[in-house]
Amino acid sequence: MKWKVMISAPYMQPVISEYQHVFDDHGIELVVPPVRERLSEQELLHYIGDVDGVICGDDRFTEAVFQKASRLKVVCKWGTGVDSIDRKAAQKRGIPIYNTPGAFTQPVADTVLCYILCFARQQPWTTHDMRAGRWIKRPCVALGECTLGVIGVGTIGKAVVRRAKAFGMRVFGNDLVEMPNEFLTETGIIMVSKDELLQMADFVSLNCDLNPTSYHLMSSREFGLMKPTAYLINTARGPVVDEPSLIEALQSRRIAGAALDVFEEEPLPEDSPLRSMDNCLLAPHNANSSPTAWRRVHENTIAKLIEGLQSRC
Repeated sequence: MKWKVMISAPYMQPVISEYQHVFDDHGIELVVPPVRERLSEQELLHYIGDVDGVICGDDRFTEAVFQKASRLKVVCKWGTGVDSIDRKAAQKRGIPIYNTPGAFTQPVADTVLCYILCFARQQPWTTHDMRAGRWIKRPCVALGECTLGVIGVGTIGKAVVRRAKAFGMRVFGNDLVEMPNEFLTETGIIMVSKDELLQMADFVSLNCDLNPTSYHLMSSREFGLMKPTAYLINTARGPVVDEPSLIEALQSRRIAGAALDVFEEEPLPEDSPLRSMDNCLLAPHNANSSPTAWRRVHENTIAKLIEGLQSRC
């Protein structure tokens, strides 16, 4: 059996040669389109018509894409989040969607704590001062003096909570799912409403999935509830935050700052006001960075791709 597979996952494309023997052994011909961050619906429509399988990133698999994908047998998401894939359209055509749950729990949780420490200890700004010839002793806080609010206490959220507790932080959580008693006892986290969390937290970490209940979860109203000394950290998905409202909150100093690994539009436009704000830390959707985690996802995704193709022979 010969199959044609498109690999559009930007993290896998640079290392395809390492796995070429696996594809060759299973009679898989590869299509590798140019990708910067993700393929749009229109770009997918150009490639999808004659492929049997896909290893994708955050590409826009819409109803129109699935309609044109007459040969498509399986979609494998490189990573965890499948919010960019119309799963109802896939299910209607009997096309399975595979991913790798929990793939990046450790690096993402580490990134959240990194941002908290940067804000608490002001390290990026003291470095900037020193390089500019300024000897300024900026006010800092110890994490044991601070409260963290975690919105979305799933696998990554729980890892963030455990790290924060190790630093002696008081932690509040908010989630639609009831927390296991063992986790509550282990960490001492206090589950509260979103509004209560926003009013009490010195740091707010977003660790929820993107779905209809979390779209623009943080908007003008929510920023109005936060302390003016509080910081927002988003390593989840860009559309969880209403970006214009965040920009206004940062410009007006309604909140103290934000750390963003994800954005409503990616790559972040060059003219975005976020790029020039001194109270905003930015990264290019890179919180998952970990060679060990990446390799595990490469191998897992290829295995599920082959399994999906063979099951549809």
